[in-house]
Amino acid sequence: MNVDQPRALIGGVFRDRAGNEPIPVVDPCTEDTLWSQPACGPAEVEEALEYARKALPAWSSVYGWERGKILRRIAREMETRRPAIARALSLEIGRPIAQSEGEVNAAIEQLDWFAGEAERLFGETIRSRQGGRLIAAPEPVGIVAAFSAWNFPVNLPVRKIAPALAAGCPVIVRPSEQVPLTTTLIAEACVAAGVPAGVVQVLTGRATDIVPGLMASNDVRKISLTGSTQVGKLLLAQAAQTVKRCSMELGGHSPVVVCADADVETAAAQCAAFKFRNAGQVCISPNRFYVEESVVGRFVDRMVAEARALKLGGSQDPQTTMGPLTLASGRNKVEGLIADAVSRGAAVETGGRRPEDRNKGFFLEPTILSGVPDDARIMNEEPFGPVAAVASFRTLDDAIQRANSTPYGLAAYAFTGSAAKADRLSAGLRAGMVGINTFLVAHAEAPFGGVDHSGMGREGGRQAIQDYQNIKLTSMAWT
Repeated sequence: MNVDQPRALIGGVFRDRAGNEPIPVVDPCTEDTLWSQPACGPAEVEEALEYARKALPAWSSVYGWERGKILRRIAREMETRRPAIARALSLEIGRPIAQSEGEVNAAIEQLDWFAGEAERLFGETIRSRQGGRLIAAPEPVGIVAAFSAWNFPVNLPVRKIAPALAAGCPVIVRPSEQVPLTTTLIAEACVAAGVPAGVVQVLTGRATDIVPGLMASNDVRKISLTGSTQVGKLLLAQAAQTVKRCSMELGGHSPVVVCADADVETAAAQCAAFKFRNAGQVCISPNRFYVEESVVGRFVDRMVAEARALKLGGSQDPQTTMGPLTLASGRNKVEGLIADAVSRGAAVETGGRRPEDRNKGFFLEPTILSGVPDDARIMNEEPFGPVAAVASFRTLDDAIQRANSTPYGLAAYAFTGSAAKADRLSAGLRAGMVGINTFLVAHAEAPFGGVDHSGMGREGGRQAIQDYQNIKLTSMAWT
């Protein structure tokens, strides 16, 4: 099937239409309409649930080895669709096309990893001290509802689909309404790979029309969310009504501690590259930079040079190195945070404005603020945009305390040339993931997730599949 329009997938059949009026998708670069998507509602939710109920017994009884084969076939189908998926995500979120295939590759790695996890669902047998045997066997938790954000529209849903399928769970995906074509292409790969009808389904449309029905259903036994802390709190309250299991990757506000004994220029270059990746719209993006007082000037100078070297432009221009923000509301929020910081004494070292050569699109210049006080909003609220807030510190204890000053705990980073300081920072920074002299904390084979208001559960690694399983104990006694 040649997919060039968003479609819902219900019971193994793609649909161009749904019960509500279609929803347009806006190009962040031009503000023009790219395409419209089917808008599912309560009727489609109930239909999808019925198909998932029917699919659960057969899919959960398939041996993990066979489920692994299907996951690998999905990976190979995504490889053949890689250019199309990359183009769709580039258009829908405004990411430069030259950077888009990398996300598809990361999603393929997730599928291959969880194929192996499906093959290793052995459980364990324990010799009972009262005689007989204790058998702890994994079973699928049941139907899964997966809610994913728009900023990584390939990797985020696949990080939920892959472990759900590996564990034997049917999964109903509700993607952000900003990225329906990207999700349709993923669904097409699943169908082409032979995933049975009802095992993977996609409901496009507004959250308000889809999520309530899934949350109210007692048949949905687990939810997986990538989204804001505010939304996470709402879903946790709703999940309590039917005692659903929850994994949540929520908001973050990642600090970076840069010590004077680090390679300061290299650290600054890495910080700029990762800060402005995807126009700063990354849940683990570094936001708050605490730099030792004696080297803060060198750090800012290099980071400014790196920011000014970025080329803003349209998502389909291969020369573009930073695109727009995906939503107008996101740009408005970032502009408000910049204005607040400046009003409190921060200096704009570069950027801070909409580019003069762009009359349309949600563009904002890569921005670096220095001398940002701790009471500025940007030091306490996740910007989710292309702005770096730099402050200085004198002692490492002070830096760690300020880095831990928000309720978030997704990722934290530090740069130092001292092994002793590295150990101290690793232990002292409160986060689910810590990068020392690197920002590479997301790997298919390693757990990804946060603590405190940044969520619960893990995606990736051998830990992730556990959230999609129940462990049944059988005590075998012989007479």
